[in-house]
Amino acid sequence: MASDANRSVFWMVASGVVVADFLTKRLAVATLTHRPVPLAGDWLSFQLVYNPGAAFGIHVGDYSRWVFMALALIALVVLGSMVRQTDGSQSARLVALGLVCGGAVGNLIDRISSARGVVDFIDVWIGPFHWPTFNVADMAVSCGAVLLALILWQEGRRGEPARGEQADAAGAS
Repeated sequence: MASDANRSVFWMVASGVVVADFLTKRLAVATLTHRPVPLAGDWLSFQLVYNPGAAFGIHVGDYSRWVFMALALIALVVLGSMVRQTDGSQSARLVALGLVCGGAVGNLIDRISSARGVVDFIDVWIGPFHWPTFNVADMAVSCGAVLLALILWQEGRRGEPARGEQADAAGAS
């Protein structure tokens, strides 16, 4: 189990993401309703978009809001289990889990509070190619997921068993 000190790192990261996401979305709604704001030439701007679907514009019809709310809740239960099973010495894993959980909660707040969808506002173009508009929560989920994947991959390469498998092996001896 994670030590209390490292568990607080998880909670600080997750709550920091939720607060930053909430504040930046409220600022976007307040200032970007009528016009986008260019930041760096033609390739980066702030533009208010409501996304009723998921990442990359994935939709499942009229029930998208409810389906993605349910999926977020399921993901948070699974991630919470991972946090509880993470050893206290694995602070990078706790940071990764904090990023993913905080981002999931940030977007879940939008889905619960408005049928319009998740507030997205960071718009990136690279030449003729447009990246789907995103927000702070999306960045946290993406960075946290990549970090978590790298950590799990390294553990797999080293042949380290998962924490639950270590407990099973100790009980069998």
